[in-house]
Amino acid sequence: MTRTTRRIATYCMMGSLIFMGGTKTAYAAGPQPIAGITVLLNDISLNPEITKTEISNILDPIIEYQDLAIANVTNYVNIRSEANTNSKVLGKLYNNAAATILDTEGEWIKIESGNVTGYIMSDYMLTGVDVYELADKAKTSLATVKAKILNVRSKAGTNSSVVAQIPKGQVFEVLEDKNDWVKISVGEKTGYVSTDYVDIKIDFKQAISIEEEQEILKLEKEKQVAQESKRASSMRQQIVNYALRFEGNPYVWGGTSLTRGADCSGFTQSVLKNFGISIPRTSRAQSRGGKRVSMDKIQPGDLIFYRKNGVVNHVAMYIGNGKIVGAASRREGINIKNYNYRTPYKAVSYIGR
Repeated sequence: MTRTTRRIATYCMMGSLIFMGGTKTAYAAGPQPIAGITVLLNDISLNPEITKTEISNILDPIIEYQDLAIANVTNYVNIRSEANTNSKVLGKLYNNAAATILDTEGEWIKIESGNVTGYIMSDYMLTGVDVYELADKAKTSLATVKAKILNVRSKAGTNSSVVAQIPKGQVFEVLEDKNDWVKISVGEKTGYVSTDYVDIKIDFKQAISIEEEQEILKLEKEKQVAQESKRASSMRQQIVNYALRFEGNPYVWGGTSLTRGADCSGFTQSVLKNFGISIPRTSRAQSRGGKRVSMDKIQPGDLIFYRKNGVVNHVAMYIGNGKIVGAASRREGINIKNYNYRTPYKAVSYIGR
């Protein structure tokens, strides 16, 4: 604290300071909130050492933050639609994020921050002098997304894995600057984004609405589904490639050997077993398991079943392009055919879709 600040603090009482022309006059009219605090200056005009400029230099920043509140929590505090804990959660205000005070209602403060307007218990917020002292420290570097959807990567480079995706317009705290990349915080995760796709400025962190948070979670779920689909597609191709290695090998009724001989269900069982997928032994039992899929949506690796006299008696594996591979008969052995060489009864998948 500077000497001038200490002098002004010495004259702080319950009242308000009013400047009239070139003179300084103090009115003890009771508590008056300034910047969320109560400032009292008593007999300040009697002290010739304190100038109007000096007082303005100190009070102006306080007045600037008079409606500001800063979250003081371990992680985040919920913003609610009404001044009670049973009301709807509209958003979250993370630690050191700022909000504008609109009103007070008992132990609750009505605030506005980012795209959220709602209520927070005052116990979780810093106001008044505490805000004035913390304001500059609470400001941080923020990145606003310019791209429609931006990948957040595990490392600073396009070759690294994507840990999250964030939509246009959302704002995130910058934790580290690495030339053309910045490390940001996305909820519980951290990662890097290219500076080509964000605008960076120094300001207070703002609240995130539930809708904005759900949009991030939606992108995360879509990314996971895409990754799972990609993995499943890769596994399907691996399964098909493995099955095709045994084309030309013999059919043996009751057999399960892909080299010495297998029957139709022994062939499909042994192929899938190689990839850690366990299925029943007989074609009839195999047709009752897995997940049924329509014939117009079959994928490589799915099993196609055929019936005779209303009973399932044959199974083969779909390999794509309208073809199947399977242990056909003693005469044909393990071979490739059109999937509709007989009328298919149903298709089943034992592979994650």
